[in-house]
Amino acid sequence: MVTNYEGEQIEIPEVLPMLPVRDIVVFPYMIIPLFVGRDTSIRSVEESLGNTDRLILLASQKDIRDEHPAPEAIYETGTVAMILRMRKLPDGRVKILTQGLCKARIKEFTQTTPYFTARVERIEDLSETKNPETEAMMRMTREMLEKVIALGKVLSPDILMVLDDINECGRLADLVASNIGLKVSDAQDILETLDPISRLKKVQEFLQKEIEVLSLQAKIRSQAKDEMTKSQKEYYLREQIRAIKSELGDQDPKGEEMEDLRGKLANAKMPPEVETEALKQLTRLERMHPEASEASMLRTYIDWLVDMPWSKSTPDSLDLTHAKKILDEDHYNLLKIKERILEYLAVRKLKDKMKGPILCFAGPPGVGKTSLGRSIARAMGREFVRISLGGVKDEAEIRGHRRTYVGAMPGRVAQGLKQAGTNNPVFVLDEIDKLGNDFRGDPSAALLEVLDPEQNFSFRDHYLNLPFDLSNIMFIATCNNLDTIPSALRDRMEIIQLSGYTEEEKFFITNKYLIPKQIVENGLKNEQIEIQPEATKTIVSQYTREAGLRNLERLVATVCRKTARQVAEGKTVKTTVTPDMVFKFLGPAPYSREEEQEHDEIGIATGLAWTSVGGEILYVETTTMKGKGGIILTGQLGDVMKESAQAALGLIKSRSADFGINDDVFSNTDIHVHFPAGAVPKDGPSAGITMATAMISKLTGIAIRKDVAMTGEITLTGRVLPIGGLKEKSLAAMRHGIKTIIIPDKNKKELEDIPEEVRNALTFVPVKTIDEVLEVALSHKLDTNGNKTKGSGTPRTGRRRGGLAAGAGNPVAAKALKKA
Repeated sequence: MVTNYEGEQIEIPEVLPMLPVRDIVVFPYMIIPLFVGRDTSIRSVEESLGNTDRLILLASQKDIRDEHPAPEAIYETGTVAMILRMRKLPDGRVKILTQGLCKARIKEFTQTTPYFTARVERIEDLSETKNPETEAMMRMTREMLEKVIALGKVLSPDILMVLDDINECGRLADLVASNIGLKVSDAQDILETLDPISRLKKVQEFLQKEIEVLSLQAKIRSQAKDEMTKSQKEYYLREQIRAIKSELGDQDPKGEEMEDLRGKLANAKMPPEVETEALKQLTRLERMHPEASEASMLRTYIDWLVDMPWSKSTPDSLDLTHAKKILDEDHYNLLKIKERILEYLAVRKLKDKMKGPILCFAGPPGVGKTSLGRSIARAMGREFVRISLGGVKDEAEIRGHRRTYVGAMPGRVAQGLKQAGTNNPVFVLDEIDKLGNDFRGDPSAALLEVLDPEQNFSFRDHYLNLPFDLSNIMFIATCNNLDTIPSALRDRMEIIQLSGYTEEEKFFITNKYLIPKQIVENGLKNEQIEIQPEATKTIVSQYTREAGLRNLERLVATVCRKTARQVAEGKTVKTTVTPDMVFKFLGPAPYSREEEQEHDEIGIATGLAWTSVGGEILYVETTTMKGKGGIILTGQLGDVMKESAQAALGLIKSRSADFGINDDVFSNTDIHVHFPAGAVPKDGPSAGITMATAMISKLTGIAIRKDVAMTGEITLTGRVLPIGGLKEKSLAAMRHGIKTIIIPDKNKKELEDIPEEVRNALTFVPVKTIDEVLEVALSHKLDTNGNKTKGSGTPRTGRRRGGLAAGAGNPVAAKALKKA
């Protein structure tokens, strides 16, 4: 029998519903509210409230993180409690108010689902004897608890009054243990201790530890307070010393620093608006305590204002002959860019004040876009600054961070100007086509102000928050692909295209620039290595196909390294690199003329494609099979390319009689068009005539000439529309040994931009219709009866290299030949 809060005697049943509790141990006579959220626990509460005695066993679980504790995860000793009050909460939980009655041990679990029930037996404390020692221990416990409260431990204000009315050691120990915030394991240990004296001793040990911790905390707080008082006292004394030194005429370190900053501000020759703001911030800094957090931030800001080149500039070298000499020394060819720079210098020579140009060099990787910017700076006598924009996604990278943010700093434009030390450097914005954007803003939008001559004379970096004139800077952007640059940003730049290099240009560049450079970088001397011209041609023609020079330079470096090893090992004094040694050093040649088509083939046409890394040739293969007249397209083709194939097929079907094709073929035959290199996505309209030619070749059985490549968009009426990237495509054709290129007639005007060397090596055939394409591309002329007419398939009568092929389909070129 136990006594409840109303003084009634209650008998403990043999089986009770059990409630596992987390992060707390409930002691007898302890009244505590509990929040119940688990379904099994709520069922246990409901079962207890369904009984007249409302008794429930409260046992702590060993791991508070366990949402569904097993019987072995629950302590065996718990407390039988009575539920005094229950209230359901809006979130589905239940709040109960319980009072511990007595200790009990779980003998066995009689039920685990849908809630716990356990067979229990009551545990009685050992009897305690009243004597002076017991009374002394109880008094000491009260005094220790009072000391804990005095040291700052937050406990219930009524606990000391309640302790005065308790005369039993066990109840005193339980009450103190339930209020000092013990760990579950420590509190469980006290609950399971049945000897009241031993239980009280354990509580005293915990109280003693708590007193030591609280005393240490108080000591730390006192030291911190003393340090603060000490710093304030030191500041007061420093100010007194400063005043005394000022009276005596001695120098003040802080005053010296401030005067030094004032002198730097005066020498910076800032615009009036900037100087006013700088002096204002300097005055604020003088009034601040030097150890204040804002003082260091303000000092950094003033240093930035001092270091910015507000009025520092380098005079331009206006000697056009000297500038041209430097540009020619560093780069071969690139005539358009060199002319543009010399034009700018010529205008600068005639006019003192003019805005810097904003150029964009677009071309494949490795053609010298970035290094060209460095050469331009050297030719003009200006400083050179380069920032890479690839992968930049934060607008603050361009405009800077506002000073309200921790770790704020200026943007890359301001940092580049500080690095250059002048306000008119050559500023290269590398990889401008690879800018990103995300939730932090769009850097390309921030560049609109930087690259606009009508706005950048008062560019405001967010960190500096003062106008800076960028109009004197020569901005040079570089990119591989213009399509990814936003149209508004592209409109602000003067685009200059850089195409790839021909084999002859690569040969000249290798001999003049790359070989001398790699000889020095690999520790060799000119008398230790000689690369024969034939060896250089072998490297250029059989080991490289890219538009740029990076891989070519790596190959030259490989040859030099292997030579350096032979010299270092003492095997040779001088190495003469021959074509045979090139194969030995570099291995089998990946490219050769033999890998191209050996014969004219049916259904295989050679197209030309433009990519961001230069031009490429593109083979189109066509085959036929039994079917229902459909077309199959494979090779990762884009929507535009698929539509071009459909247009080509529509043209062939509508003019089948003209091509000598039986109409029955389209009802029982499927056409399969495939572009090899299927893993590479392909798109664009310029393969229209290539696909049409390949399909007509397969349907008529007439082979396509292997030395002819073509590019052009096809229409349903058979017209050939113009394309882009003719220069890059021509260079690709030349690299692959193509002799004749079929181009749209409207692209004739672009032949002037193609290097003379390429024009001499290739025959360009302008065409207006698909009939003219077939006349050149097919090895035999078409017959409307479906027969092959032997006619050799030469482009035109009077065909010549180095320009347009002339004939019936090209009267303009024929007239030009007649005049010649």
